[in-house]
Amino acid sequence: MFQLPFPVFDANANAGSEELGNLPEWDLSDLYTADDAPELTRDLAWLEGECAAFAADYEGKLAGLDAGGFLACVLRNEKINTIAGRIMSYAGLRYYQLTTEAERAKFLSDAQEKITNYTTPLVFFTLELNRIEDSSMDALFAANADLSRYKPVFDRIRAMKPHQLSDELEKFLHDLGVVGDAWERMFDETIAGLEFEVDGEPLNIEGTLNLLTDPDREKREAAARELASVFADNVKTFARVHNTQTKEKEIIDRWRGMPTAQTGRHLSNDVEPEVVEALRDAVVAAYPKLSHRYYELKRKWLGLDVMQMWDRNAPLPMEDTSVVGWEDARETVMSAYAGFDERMAEIAEPFFTKGWIDAAVKPGKAPGAFAHPTVTDVHPYVMLNYLGKPRDVMTLAHELGHGVHQVLAAGQGEMLSSTPLTLAETASVFGEMLTFRKMLSEAKDDNQRRVMLAGKVEDMINTVVRQIAFYDFECKLHAARREGELTPEDIGALWMSVQAESLGPAFEYMDGYENFWCYIPHFVHSPFYVYAYAFGDGLVNALYAVYEENPEGFQDKYFDMLKAGGSMHHKELLAPFGLDASDPKFWDKGLSMISGFIDELEAMEA
Repeated sequence: MFQLPFPVFDANANAGSEELGNLPEWDLSDLYTADDAPELTRDLAWLEGECAAFAADYEGKLAGLDAGGFLACVLRNEKINTIAGRIMSYAGLRYYQLTTEAERAKFLSDAQEKITNYTTPLVFFTLELNRIEDSSMDALFAANADLSRYKPVFDRIRAMKPHQLSDELEKFLHDLGVVGDAWERMFDETIAGLEFEVDGEPLNIEGTLNLLTDPDREKREAAARELASVFADNVKTFARVHNTQTKEKEIIDRWRGMPTAQTGRHLSNDVEPEVVEALRDAVVAAYPKLSHRYYELKRKWLGLDVMQMWDRNAPLPMEDTSVVGWEDARETVMSAYAGFDERMAEIAEPFFTKGWIDAAVKPGKAPGAFAHPTVTDVHPYVMLNYLGKPRDVMTLAHELGHGVHQVLAAGQGEMLSSTPLTLAETASVFGEMLTFRKMLSEAKDDNQRRVMLAGKVEDMINTVVRQIAFYDFECKLHAARREGELTPEDIGALWMSVQAESLGPAFEYMDGYENFWCYIPHFVHSPFYVYAYAFGDGLVNALYAVYEENPEGFQDKYFDMLKAGGSMHHKELLAPFGLDASDPKFWDKGLSMISGFIDELEAMEA
């Protein structure tokens, strides 16, 4: 019935602090002005009363409603989702600003428990809905155009029909959800509280991970070994979180009759398993011509006989290491957006001017980056940990792309605006591509072009190759957990089994790298989320190829796709562009763009 609209942290995001200019902070007052604001108290009271009233009015009666009555029911449900989403967005965003503050953690936990309790009586809604015959639902949609626009929502709900449990068990699982959420918070708070020391300097995890991109190889190695040491000290805690979360999922999946651990994610993404497997197989088959080939080039550039893991994200010897100030980053991204279409820049502008971005690195702030849609009658918020590196400019372009998408999709309303994860990365990766292409066109010489191409290839490898390797790790992890409890060494062995395959023979691995699965939040917050990055990157590469081949009218079709939100299947969304993600050749088209960039880099070395 109700899902907490929590953000998922994006790939490739870095963090740190330099003289970067005036970095913006969130103004959360568009949600609520304070944790004791009268509007918040009012909304909590309304939610408790309306959930009880909704259950009293509709439980046991859905099958007897006519089209008008069913529409009224849907609209009330949508308002409940909006108010609950607003409360949880405020509690969650406030928490992510300072995860180590006990009061904020308590406020989030209390809000979560209240909303879980309030919405438990609503579990009947999807259960009764899935007992209605298809013919009866079709007749309702045919009788009322305003109701029929919600059909995609109900199609996705009804896709779970074969996996639905009894009313009593569904209510039990709804109530039990706060326990799983507590394990997620334990992971977040543990990560945020880790303390590192490199060359005598105390650092949090973001600052330490950032040193893996330092020009000084000794500093990169010191950071890598410190990460390995701290992860080893905490690996039992992280293994417990993963064992518990994975076992909980296995139990629920088994009771629901899910054929695989991935099935639930595919259903929520509204994507066919065979499409995901075609993507996975295409990427794995392309490892030799993508990551293996690129890292061999990088090994030569760095003048190394063999690369260590701390060299993977090292800057190139010819790279400009100057810091990009915030205003320069803003200008770069906004001009790229405006160059594509002025409407895109206009939608992005308020993020900078109205307190919709939180950019600075602060002690206790959550790591990484995300764009959180909140609810459709407010606006999204973007979180960054801005360092001033060129890659951070790309992260800004990425998250703003999410924000633009979320603003445009908001017109669909609360139930239809949410985009499946596979399509949610479309606008973000497209925003990155626009920014990259603009910067590449302005390259001053071959050396600058080489650095930019190499940076883009690294980002694409991180987005496609690395995320599919993560997906394979998760598949192995969940399969192994079904056979019994996993030790940290067991999990580490699974991690290492995908690393060498995906990264290639240019690398060897230090002792301790087997624990670097510990800090990846996706594995805990959203199992199997990671393939959405590769899906989005491949989709955008294909889209961009269409744009280059025939730009006439592309912008309008692109905006229509973003405005659709979650109201259309990926086949319908891509059809106007002549694309079809169910065609295995579709993925080869996207991967060939990455390969083409590597071809150009190799040609520069000839």
